[in-house]
Amino acid sequence: MSLAILYSRAQEGINSPLVTVEVHLANGLPALSIVGLPEMAVRESKDRVRGALINSQFEFPARRITINLAPADLPKEGGRFDLPIALGILAASGQIPKQALDQYEFAGELALSGQLRRVHGILPAALAARDAKRALILAEDNAEEAALVEGLTCQPADHLLQVCAHLKGLETLPTQERVFTESKPNQPDMADVIGQQQAKRALEISAAGAHSLLYIGPPGTGKSMLAARLPGILPPMTEHEALESAAIRSLAQQQPFDASGWNRRPFRAPHHTASAVALVGGGSHPKPGEISLAHHGVLFLDELPEYNRHVLEVLREPMENGSITISRANRQADYPARFQLLAAMNPCPCGHLGDGSQRCHCTVEQITRYRNRISGPLLDRIDMHVEVPRQPITLGQPKNNQKEECSATIGSRVARARARQVARQGKTNQALMGREIDSYIQLDERCGAIILKAIEQLGLSMRAYHRIIKVARTIADLENCPQIDTHHISEAIGYRRLDRC
Repeated sequence: MSLAILYSRAQEGINSPLVTVEVHLANGLPALSIVGLPEMAVRESKDRVRGALINSQFEFPARRITINLAPADLPKEGGRFDLPIALGILAASGQIPKQALDQYEFAGELALSGQLRRVHGILPAALAARDAKRALILAEDNAEEAALVEGLTCQPADHLLQVCAHLKGLETLPTQERVFTESKPNQPDMADVIGQQQAKRALEISAAGAHSLLYIGPPGTGKSMLAARLPGILPPMTEHEALESAAIRSLAQQQPFDASGWNRRPFRAPHHTASAVALVGGGSHPKPGEISLAHHGVLFLDELPEYNRHVLEVLREPMENGSITISRANRQADYPARFQLLAAMNPCPCGHLGDGSQRCHCTVEQITRYRNRISGPLLDRIDMHVEVPRQPITLGQPKNNQKEECSATIGSRVARARARQVARQGKTNQALMGREIDSYIQLDERCGAIILKAIEQLGLSMRAYHRIIKVARTIADLENCPQIDTHHISEAIGYRRLDRC
């Protein structure tokens, strides 16, 4: 029977569903048709495959060739199906054996010479192939990325002829070893920031509990400088988190994947001219946006009021849900987006309000209009609002020769606080939802009286109340206190600066 069946993977959001490539040769006028909802790049593969087979000295069958990519209702895109289609034609025509095909999955784009080229988004396919207990044959340029998946047999090839020789048993493709580099990037250190003790304390609390944070202060007070140092005090990612984050970057990047930094927490800082699609993802073929690329990492929005208000509003649901669903007329894609939001803004349009320089001439109406560019519902979702005042300029050594704490010292405290949270509830304090908050955060009468007074005086919402007590729980974790005390609640309330405006 002139039928060959092979396996490959499509791309659907962060998932990589199985695609069965069925190749059938029948009598009739020579023709080649591809069915199964192929996109343009997949339909064009017939010309690449024909050229690759002929230039590799194989016979291209002069028969009616039907290629079915099942399931038929799943959109197929990209050049990843070139290799399985070519191998299917060779197997169906008897030029290579069919026996071992079901043990492998194939992915790779073919050059007209038969050389294999890299495809993007291979890491999700590698994860799925590992779960299906099949080996993955792919281009050499994708091998280092796919080998990050522990337990996967990854066999790279440079040319179609090498794959055919492997399937014939003439020579064996090498198995790519996992390249694990514990490279420590040259990250900026917290010791470089002189003064700003309250802002540093807020950043440490934010890192310990994964809380969102908004800095408010005049230009040049160190808001961006502090933000750049947040990744340096965050705990290392677990292997599962690192692979999930790397899989999203694999889907989005068109450049070769950098496997050396796969286990670093991402730090994304889009410009304020970014569109809503760039921020949350989208397009006719949905791709992940900045919030998904910052998954398990930091999303820094500098000059927050300068962003288009419509762009900022799209952050509200992902901040609550930790994921984003992009729906289009003919397809839908789900991407994770559990990021830590860090933002910065000036106190007024000119930026000099309250810096003691007497340079601010903004009217009350201008200041109100400037701050109203950020909606109340979005501010309500930001856990901490902290002022970053202008510091006196000191030449040479800091005053009293006081040495600032380095990132390693702060990071060790953050890691211990995170470990306490995971041991207690299996997640960070910020991720607690609904009944989990009542289960893991208990307030005594004194703490309850303080928070009720704050709700009455500041007009706080239930969401703001929950965020305050979660921040208080993180402060207690940093001090290794099993119960929340009054000074923890008072400090957490003090970090709601904009609620007091």
